[in-house]
Amino acid sequence: MNFETIIYEVEKGRARITLNRPEKLNALSVELQEELNQALWEADNDNDVHAVILRGAGRAFSAGYDITPGRRGPAPVEGKNYRGRSSFDDDAWQMEKAMRLRMAIFDMHKPVIAQVHGYCLAGGTDVALLCDIVIAAEDAVMGFPAARAMGSLPNQMWLYHVGPQWTKRLFLTGDTISGADAAKIGAVLKAVPADLLEKEVEGLVDRMAMIDTDLLAANKRVVNIGLELMGARTMQRIGAENDARAHLSPAIPEFRRRSQEEGLKAALNWRDGKFGDGRARVSEPEIRDERGFVK
Repeated sequence: MNFETIIYEVEKGRARITLNRPEKLNALSVELQEELNQALWEADNDNDVHAVILRGAGRAFSAGYDITPGRRGPAPVEGKNYRGRSSFDDDAWQMEKAMRLRMAIFDMHKPVIAQVHGYCLAGGTDVALLCDIVIAAEDAVMGFPAARAMGSLPNQMWLYHVGPQWTKRLFLTGDTISGADAAKIGAVLKAVPADLLEKEVEGLVDRMAMIDTDLLAANKRVVNIGLELMGARTMQRIGAENDARAHLSPAIPEFRRRSQEEGLKAALNWRDGKFGDGRARVSEPEIRDERGFVK
């Protein structure tokens, strides 16, 4: 298959899908999301593939959705009165459409391993946290800064990985965590030094490649059915609709205005600058008063 925004290759019982917009830190354009969906189902249909490795080219896994001004969706089609984003329902419909593309990761029979390095932000986490296993570089940066001024999280897998308090800690601030800290709270299975990341992931998939694909499918599916019984699938749809609700916030048009008039970099600085490094640390040094109580 020929793709423009991803690299697809099959070798030694695995499909490697590489998000390939390194100049944009693998920002998730509509085209990339559609090609990713196609590649995932191609891998699932290929009897030579036991597992999929999902990774990013260049300096990042993915820095999020492509929010470049003027890239909010496919170009209008002459003679067609297709949906835009003029109403709440239109927006929810568009968010659900994108959600269905991502859900291929969850729905396909074969396991998908996310190999996360560099930035894994916003839409990048929407993709990574749907994967069956996430292995990250210790210095990776994960989070959803867009929650500060651009909406709610359309992917709702954080809750199932890290529990309600850490989910709220990250949702309510838009702060990020390192790959090392993500492993401590369960957002990723394991964090390793960046130079060992590929070896770690490939070694895990070496083991899966020795297992019959039917068994891999059965064992993935039973766990995912458990997640569905805990509401995970419903939460994805609710998350998409809730993001459309959040788009009604006054902060949203202000961000868009700044992005269009001042440029995306200036808009992001307006959104994030006041938060400093925006890092939520799992283990922070305690400061105690003279009585020994934590301040």
